Amino acid sequence: MATRTNLDMDVLRTFVTGFELGSFARAAERLGRSQSAVSTQLRKLEEQVGQPLVKKAGRGLALTAAGESMLGYAKRLLDLNDEAVDRLRGTELEGWARLGLAQDFAEGWLPAVLKRFARAYPRVRIEVQVGLGAQLVEATLKGDLDIALVWGDGGDAPHARRVAALPIHWIGQPDWPGLASLGREPIPFAAFAPPCTFRSAAVAALDGGGLPWRLVFTSPSLSGLWAAAEGGLGITARTTVSLPKTLRVLDPAATGLPALPDAALSLHQAEAEPSPAVARLTDILLETIREPVA
Repeated sequence: MATRTNLDMDVLRTFVTGFELGSFARAAERLGRSQSAVSTQLRKLEEQVGQPLVKKAGRGLALTAAGESMLGYAKRLLDLNDEAVDRLRGTELEGWARLGLAQDFAEGWLPAVLKRFARAYPRVRIEVQVGLGAQLVEATLKGDLDIALVWGDGGDAPHARRVAALPIHWIGQPDWPGLASLGREPIPFAAFAPPCTFRSAAVAALDGGGLPWRLVFTSPSLSGLWAAAEGGLGITARTTVSLPKTLRVLDPAATGLPALPDAALSLHQAEAEPSPAVARLTDILLETIREPVA
C-alpha cells in the first residue's frame, strides 16, 4: 500500500496567508518568520503535491492551476483544524462575554466572529453592543462591556491597546467626476458628527490642501452616511470595511482629492486580566480583523 502524504498545517497556513495578503514577504512578517523560511515552506509544499503552485507574474507571483486548487483545499483544511482545536479547548468553557463594536464591523467582521466563537464555545453566552466609539469606550470603563473594538489609538484609557491600522479612503459614487467638475464650488462632504476619526482626518487633509468644502450631511448612523453617498449628496471618508457595492474608493490622483492617512483601531478591555471566555473571544476577534478586508 502506497504511503500517504501528510500535509503540514503550518506550511498550509503560510501558503494561504501569502496569497490572502498578496505577498509572501507580508506573510513572513505576519507569521514572524524570515522570508527564506517562508520560501522553504513553499518549496516543501510543492514537493509534497508534486506540482508547481506559483508562477511569476510581472514582479509578483500568481497561482498556477494546481495552486488555485491547493488554495481552496488549504483553506478548508485550516478551517477544520481551527474548529477542532477551538472546540476541544473550549469544551468546558462557560460564562458571559460582552462585546462592543463600531458600526463598521456589524456586517463586516461580526458574523464571522460570532459564528466561529459559538461553534467552538457553545456554553458561553455573548452580548453585543454596536454603537459610536466614545459610547463603547465609556461602557467598557464602567464595566458594562468586557471588550470594545473602536476607531482610535486608545489614548490614555486603561487596558487599551492599538491592534491594527487601516487606510482611510475617499468614498463616493463610481462616476464621481472629481474636483475639476466642481469649478469653484466647495467639495460636498458627508460625515459623522464630531468626535470622529474619519471626519478629523478628512477635514485636516482638505484644509491642508487649501481645498474648500461644505458639510452637506451629518448622521450618527453609518447606514445614513452610506445612503448620502449613494444618493450623490456628497463624498465621505471611511475604510473599506462594510463598503456597499454601490460605492467606490475614489483615487486621489484621478479626482484631485488629497491623500488620507491610516485609521488606528484599538481594543479596550474592562479588566487587565479578562475571564477565559472573554480572552478567547478577544483572540478570535483579533484573528478575524487581521485577515484582509474584503
